[in-house]
Amino acid sequence: MTRHPALLILALWAAGLGAAAQFGKISVIFDLLVADYGTPGRVAFMVSIVGLVGLVFGTTAGIFGQRIGLRRVLLGALLLGAALSAFQALLPPYPVMMASRILEGASHLGIVVAGPVLIAQTAPQRHQGLAMTLWSSFFGLSFAGLAVIGPWLADWQGVRALFLAHSGYMLVIAAVLAVLLPRLAPAALPPLTLAGVIRQHGTIYRSPRMAAPAMGFFFYTILYVALLTLLPPMLGADRTLAATAMPLVSIGVSLTLGVWLLHRLSAVHLVQAGFALALLASVGMGLCWQMPVPRLTAVLVLAAALGIVQGASFAAIPQLNAGEGERSLAAGAVAQLGNLGTTTGTPLLAALIAGFGAAGLVGFAVPLCLGGIVLHSLQARRRRRG
Repeated sequence: MTRHPALLILALWAAGLGAAAQFGKISVIFDLLVADYGTPGRVAFMVSIVGLVGLVFGTTAGIFGQRIGLRRVLLGALLLGAALSAFQALLPPYPVMMASRILEGASHLGIVVAGPVLIAQTAPQRHQGLAMTLWSSFFGLSFAGLAVIGPWLADWQGVRALFLAHSGYMLVIAAVLAVLLPRLAPAALPPLTLAGVIRQHGTIYRSPRMAAPAMGFFFYTILYVALLTLLPPMLGADRTLAATAMPLVSIGVSLTLGVWLLHRLSAVHLVQAGFALALLASVGMGLCWQMPVPRLTAVLVLAAALGIVQGASFAAIPQLNAGEGERSLAAGAVAQLGNLGTTTGTPLLAALIAGFGAAGLVGFAVPLCLGGIVLHSLQARRRRRG
């Protein structure tokens, strides 16, 4: 696809970091933006509305990506994201800012749909697991970097500087990818109608190949984001250590042990193994809740297990879908159900903790881990039946 596949893969991954920063640039200066926009609730909605766009239109983006061409989708999304960040540096009135965030949701969606498909096309077969796992790390690594850089930059030059820095970053990555990405004509497909979009959604979610990665990823996102948000505050003196170590352990295990295992197991089997380990770690965490060291150990094993699920879920997209069109649709479904998981998991776990305490954590995690294992088994059975 290109003379510089490794460089292109890194540039695509860098685009993913920029997409994650569309959330993170608000989150890391949350308190400073409250001073400009009034209440924490208003700023919280400013963060979440980007994901709501993907929740509604995720699969639709995959459908349009087939017709427009992934190169155009990605470059257009990056340029739109750069323009919106520059505009947001003006700190416009709240309704105008929210309108820009809705448009930014479309930018984010274009990147997260086109990025993994282009990486899967670029990576040699023997390195595809590593490349897809690298892509899967973009969200956690972007947030970790922004947590260090964002507050420092905002304190030094004001909150506007963070928006402008993000805009410049997106422009640079767009320029690099404009050079590296080959120009390929999009697939010749019949005109798209509303009825056609609806039918295509049905085709995607009925397919045991296109839908399976997304359905497994839903169980991962509903678990991981909720646990990362609500579990550390329950750990007393270990709170800060857990909040820092959980994402790092998850990413580190995904990029090392997870990649090694992808050379020995199929992506689907590895997702199921990750969920099984997460289930055992959840039960162990509940059984030793009153013992700080075993409890923290179980928490970190849980994070590691979910890291394995994360990378293998993205690796399943090219393993289960051979063509660019099918991969684009599968990536759109991953974006849609991933956003559904991140939107619903935290309030559900918060309600269970309020009602049942630590038992609510276990009651939340165990059925979801089982669900991920069982659903992938059912989809695999459907694939075997043809």
